[in-house]
Parts: sequence; C-alpha cells; structure tokens
Amino acid sequence: MTDRFHYDALVDDALRSVVRRVLTQVAAKGLPGSHHFYISFRSTDPGVELPEYLRAKYPEEMTIVLQHQYWDLVIGEESFEVTVSFNKQQEHIKVPFAALSAFVDPSVRFGLQFDRKEKAAGDKPEGTAVAPTPLPAPEKRPAAAAPAGAEDKPAVEGASEGKPEDAASKIVKLDSFRKK
Repeated sequence: MTDRFHYDALVDDALRSVVRRVLTQVAAKGLPGSHHFYISFRSTDPGVELPEYLRAKYPEEMTIVLQHQYWDLVIGEESFEVTVSFNKQQEHIKVPFAALSAFVDPSVRFGLQFDRKEKAAGDKPEGTAVAPTPLPAPEKRPAAAAPAGAEDKPAVEGASEGKPEDAASKIVKLDSFRKK
C-alpha cells in the first residue's frame, strides 16, 4: 500500500519545527540555565552559507555549538543565521532547517536526528526523522566542537565532523518500527 499522506515528510517537518521554535525562543530571550546545543548539518546542502575554508575543512557535515559565544542569531521560516567563533575568529553562517542532520541539548538529554534518503531521480529528497530519546548524562570533558587550543575557555564554538557521541549512541530511528 502506498503512503498517500507521506508521514515521513510530515514527521520530519514537525521535528524540524521543534528546532525552529527553540532557536526562536533563544534568539528572543537567550539560553536559559545550562541549556546549550550541538547543531549538526550537511555543509554542502543548498542554501548553506559558510566561509570556504570551513566548507573545505568539513566537506560533508559540520557541528556547531551554541552556548556562550554566539552572536546575531536570526531565525527565518526556512533557515537560521548565527555568528560563531572558529579559532578565535568570528564567522557568520546560514543553515537551512532542511540541511539539519542532528540537534542535541545535552543539558536535558534531548536529541533529534534527521536522515535524508535520496528518492528516485526527479523526486526531491525526503527526510526521515528519528524520535527523541533520553541521552546519557553529560560527561565532564571538553565539548566535541571546541576549537583547538580552546581548553581554557568555554567549549562552545567551533565545529567537528560527525555527531556528538552522546546523542548518536542513544537515538532510536523511527524506521526500526515501521513495517517494510
């Protein structure tokens, strides 16, 4: 039977709207308490804007951390923009929500992961979201996205290839519960 409602796309859009709403609140009021975010995205997706040296360094996926040192967070309907620090240099980036691959708030052990599966030629890609699940308590160690040499300051800016290990190990994919 054919999925005429495209539930995968509906769920994917709903979960991306969670990220949009959270970032909208942060843009308006700042980060409350100990909340901070690991935001992973596909660096080559259409609409992603970042300096070429960062695109060269992270040719497939990049993770930014929003915690202490970020500026000019602007949320649009389809994307967000923010200035973050990479090796003590401020850089402006723009990320379409469709390019997100993961969103994690380790302070409350919450995470979302988005997988995009290419459809047949001529069709646009459709995302598959995965359900949020509890993550392990954050460990006392430098954040995965801290720039080199930043151990003496809060590990909040920068990038890393791949997803934060805490999130990736505990996220359950919806596909595992679907009938094939």
